[in-house]
Amino acid sequence: MTMYLFYFLAFLAILCGLMVILEKNPVHSVLYLIITFFALAGHYLLLNAQFLFIVQIMVYAGAIMVLFLFVIMLLNLNKETEPHKSNLVKFAAAISAGLLLVVLVAAMKGAETLPAPATTNADMGLVKNLGQVLFTQFLLPFETASLLFLAAMVGAVMLGKRDIK
Repeated sequence: MTMYLFYFLAFLAILCGLMVILEKNPVHSVLYLIITFFALAGHYLLLNAQFLFIVQIMVYAGAIMVLFLFVIMLLNLNKETEPHKSNLVKFAAAISAGLLLVVLVAAMKGAETLPAPATTNADMGLVKNLGQVLFTQFLLPFETASLLFLAAMVGAVMLGKRDIK
């Protein structure tokens, strides 16, 4: 059952990834990208990485996609304002993509000779274990990062506020 779900999510991610590139309407392209991000989040869930699953949905499928949609709607992209790409640019892109594919195939050629990983803990990707590690071994860096984020938020509010005179 898990293997069928993996193949379905992989097919969905690849199909929607291609549709992001091939779609003419930029809003439809962003919607296909959201579906791709959800399919990748499903892969994280299959890998028992619940934290990455939630972060993928909240950060990428949520915040980043809203940002993309706002930018597309503010720019008001349509066929009349978009420059036409010449056939030379399209040919160069196809050659570059083919060379990238050749490099990836060459890099993956010897991948099956790698040793199998040692048995791992089944609870490794759980949020509970991540919190345990963050609040025991990495407490000082975690709290330092939280203070830096707080300072950045206060700075953003101060920069964004208007002077009332």
